[in-house]
Amino acid sequence: MALIVQKYGGTSVGSVERIQAVAEKIKGWRARGHDLVVVVSAMSGETNRLTALAREIDPRCAGRELDVLLSTGEQVTIALLAMALGQIDCPAISFTGSQVKIQTDSTHNKARIRQVDDHRIHSELEAGKVVIVAGFQGVDDAGAITTLGRGGSDTTAVALAAALKADECQIYTDVDGVYTTDPRVVANARRLERITFEEMLEMASLGSKVLQIRSVEFAGKYDVPLRVLSSFEEGVGTLITQEEEDVEQARISGIAFNRDEAQLTVTHVPDRPGIAYKLLGPVSDANIEIDMIVQNVGADGTTDFTFTVNRNDYQNALEALQTATSEIGGEVSGRDDIVKLSLVGVGMRSHAGIASKMFRILADEGINILMISTSEIKISVVIDEKYLELGVRALHEGFNLASEEAA
Repeated sequence: MALIVQKYGGTSVGSVERIQAVAEKIKGWRARGHDLVVVVSAMSGETNRLTALAREIDPRCAGRELDVLLSTGEQVTIALLAMALGQIDCPAISFTGSQVKIQTDSTHNKARIRQVDDHRIHSELEAGKVVIVAGFQGVDDAGAITTLGRGGSDTTAVALAAALKADECQIYTDVDGVYTTDPRVVANARRLERITFEEMLEMASLGSKVLQIRSVEFAGKYDVPLRVLSSFEEGVGTLITQEEEDVEQARISGIAFNRDEAQLTVTHVPDRPGIAYKLLGPVSDANIEIDMIVQNVGADGTTDFTFTVNRNDYQNALEALQTATSEIGGEVSGRDDIVKLSLVGVGMRSHAGIASKMFRILADEGINILMISTSEIKISVVIDEKYLELGVRALHEGFNLASEEAA
């Protein structure tokens, strides 16, 4: 008998019929003798619906009350799934994040999990029940409901798997694994049998929507076996695991991209110690994450900064920069019609020439590179949004990613 944590996303539980299908799948696993803890998201579209309601009242809705509102989406799903399991003679019990309890910090809308109390879950498992837990939510020290940010149900599942020392954490979604790139952009994208935590972490941080980045961080930190599977068809999915010894076989594992990018530039800023902090500090204080940064020093004693943020944070970052430059000087400009395109692969460590080949392929397609960022296992470029699909297809073909022997 194994202890398995399963997570079902919004599309997997998007209707009563799909919830009933998930219940049958869970019963099948239970019949094979496994203990099951199931984490579910809100039904597809529900979080967007609730957010839209909030914004009708407050266009800048955020904080405690938004968390109270959004957490209700998962409460609906856990109750319906528990009912569906009861109807097919599979005993189950549902819990909210606060009932479990999943302890978080007090950063509303983007809370981080501090610890998980697994005693109540173990007690119900020992009583022969399937335990269903609301994803995406927790509770802070003051008892206030918190949410983990978009995709937080993945994080909930992996955190529970780590706390329970589960044999495997299975992420059920609307795709049957991790692909070399988005199959909707490249028709012959290939499903990967396995990928390392490090590669998946890069893929998630660079725009791959299959898994949420914090869930991969948790899985890697606590060595939780993680598998991505389809809710709608049978298959082995993609196993996410520790780095394989033979990393020289595949130079590139995949191509990730992120459409939710915006670029900000500050020009003619005095070039002196502390100027970067004075510019970027206010952006950080506004709880805005900065991604790629490029600094150019001019011959006239001034410097230019260019950096990227999430497109949703663009306006707030622009305002923070304008306030900063009103005190120290400089001119602010920006654009939100850019995308980030990235190659990822642990094999880059042992192969030279990946970057130059990438740049050549893009140049052959007439695609201009606006910014570049690299690490040991990834190369990212910022390009005009209109060239995204062309760039992805060209790179996928140029590096022969449709074949298991990628170039």
